[in-house]
Amino acid sequence: MTGFSRRSFLLAMGVGAAGVPLLDRQAFAFTTGTTLDVTATPIGTSGYRRLAAGPGWPTVVRSDLVQAKAGREARRQALASFVQFSDMHICDAQSPLRFEYLHPQIGSGAHRPQETLTAQGSTSLVRRVNAVRRGPVTGRPFDFLMTTGDNTDNHEHVELDWFLTILNGGRITPNTGDSRYEGVQNAGISTFWQPDLSGQDDYKAKGFPQLTGLLDAAVREFTSPGLNIPWYATIGNHDDSVVGSLPDGLLDSWYTGRKKIVGFGDPVQNAKVAQAFNDPKAIPEALTILTSGGVVRTVTPDDRRRLFTTGEFVRKHLPTGGHGYTEANADGVDVFYTFRMAPGVTGISMDTTNLAGFAEGSIGLHQLNWIEKTLRRNSSLYYDWLGLPQRQNVTDELFVLFSHHTSKTMGNVLPDRRRPLDPRMNGDALVNLLHRFPNVLAWVNGHTHRNVITPHRHETPSRSFWEINTAAHVDYPQHARVIEVADNGDGTLSLFTTLLEADAPYQVDYDDRSDAALASLCREFTYNDIHSRTNPLGTPLDRNTELLVSVR
Repeated sequence: MTGFSRRSFLLAMGVGAAGVPLLDRQAFAFTTGTTLDVTATPIGTSGYRRLAAGPGWPTVVRSDLVQAKAGREARRQALASFVQFSDMHICDAQSPLRFEYLHPQIGSGAHRPQETLTAQGSTSLVRRVNAVRRGPVTGRPFDFLMTTGDNTDNHEHVELDWFLTILNGGRITPNTGDSRYEGVQNAGISTFWQPDLSGQDDYKAKGFPQLTGLLDAAVREFTSPGLNIPWYATIGNHDDSVVGSLPDGLLDSWYTGRKKIVGFGDPVQNAKVAQAFNDPKAIPEALTILTSGGVVRTVTPDDRRRLFTTGEFVRKHLPTGGHGYTEANADGVDVFYTFRMAPGVTGISMDTTNLAGFAEGSIGLHQLNWIEKTLRRNSSLYYDWLGLPQRQNVTDELFVLFSHHTSKTMGNVLPDRRRPLDPRMNGDALVNLLHRFPNVLAWVNGHTHRNVITPHRHETPSRSFWEINTAAHVDYPQHARVIEVADNGDGTLSLFTTLLEADAPYQVDYDDRSDAALASLCREFTYNDIHSRTNPLGTPLDRNTELLVSVR
C-alpha cells in the first residue's frame, strides 16, 4: 500500500462528505460578532483608558509550514469548527487563603481589580458564542467548545459549581461567606482598589474610578444562558493546586476558616512568601511566616470553599454528560481522554498538570505512551523513534490535541503523587512525539494568558504542526478563539483562527449596574490593571490567521 498522507484521509472521506461547502464563496461571510468585524480599542494614549469599538483585525495568511495556493477559496470544504475557552479563573474573590498582597511581587495573578466579576465576564463570552454560532470563514456551525484549563482560580468546590453553571446554564450567586462582600477591596488597604470608598489608593492614583455599589452588584444573583453546543473540559494547574502553585495539604483548612491574611508589614516577608511559588526549598519558611503573623481580616466561614480533588473535578462533570470525562477518569488518576470532534477528526484532551505543585506543567511517561498508542491506532503511516517510516492498514484520522500548558511551560518534572514512579517529561518530549505522526494538525492550549501561534516545523513538511495558544478570559483581552479546519482541495489544509470578544458594550455609564454593564466594566478593568502582563494580544500573526499545513 502507499504511505499515509493527510490527503489519503480526505480522499477516504470523500469530497464534501465530512465538510460543509462555503455558503458564500467570498471569504469571511459570517464576521458579525467576531474580531474580523470590530475590536475593543483604547481611547487616548496614556493613563487609565476607556474602551470603544475599533476596526476589526484582518486574517493573516501564515505559510510557515507550506505555501498557500491561489484559488483555494473556491475549492475549500469545511471539516470541523470549534471554539476554545481558556483560563476563565472563575474566582471566589473573598476566599481566606488567597495571596492578594503579593501582587506587587508576582503580578496580577495574585490580585486583579476585576476578580469579583469573573463569572459575569465569562458568561458574556458564552452569550457571544451562542450569538455567533458558526465559523466566520467556512460557515460551518460550531461542533463543540473546549475549555483548556484554569477553569477555577482557587480550586474550590463553589468555584467549580459556578464554572459548570456558566457553561451549562442556570442561576449563579457569585458570593461566599456573608451576604455582603468581605475581601481586600473594601478593607481600606491602599495597595488594593477600593471601589466603594472615597479615599485614595494605588489604583485610584492610576485613574481607577470610585464606583459606589459595585461590590454589592458583583455578588448578586444572575443567570447564565449556558452554551447551546456540546462542550469539553481540560484541567489546568489552578484546578488542582492551591492558587495554581502550591501542593494541597499545606494550608487547606484555611479555606473554610475565618482568618484571612491581607498583608504583612515587612516587604522582606512578602518576598519570602512569594519565593515559595517557584522554589520548593522556600516553602517551609513561607509556612512559618503565614502561620505566625500578618495583618488579618476576619471573614465569615463557608464550607463551600473547601478544595476539590482531581477525582471530584471529574465527577462533578459526569451528571451533565461528562464533557469528555467518563467513569474511567473518575478516580482522578488518568484525567485524559479522546473524543470525536467531527467525522474523521479526533480530539485528544491531555492532562499536563502536576500535583507536586508549581505553575508549570509536564506529562507523565504513562500518558505519553497512551497518546502514542492513540495516534498510532489511526495512522496508516507514522515514524518510529529512529525516524523510520512504519506503515499499517488502518483507518486514518486527523488529530487535534488540547492541554492547559504550552510546550515552553512544561518544565516541572517533579514526581506527581498520582503516579509517583512515573517519569515526568517536558514539552520537548511531547513535541518530538507529535512530529512522528503526520496526521497531527495542531496542539491547542492556554496558561500563558497571551495569544501566541507557533509553527513546529519538520524537514518532512507533512510532519509539521501548529501550536495555538490563546489568551485568558480573566485578563485582557478576554478572548475566546474559533478554530476552523478546512480542506483546500490542493494538497493543503487550512486552520482558520478567529478571536471572539465578550458580548458586552465596550463602554457603559459608571452608574449602570446591570449584568451587561458588569461584564463591560470587567473588560475595562482588565485593560487597566496596574499589574497586568505585557502584550497579551500578541502580534497580528497570533490573532486572526489562516494556518497552512501540508496534506502530502
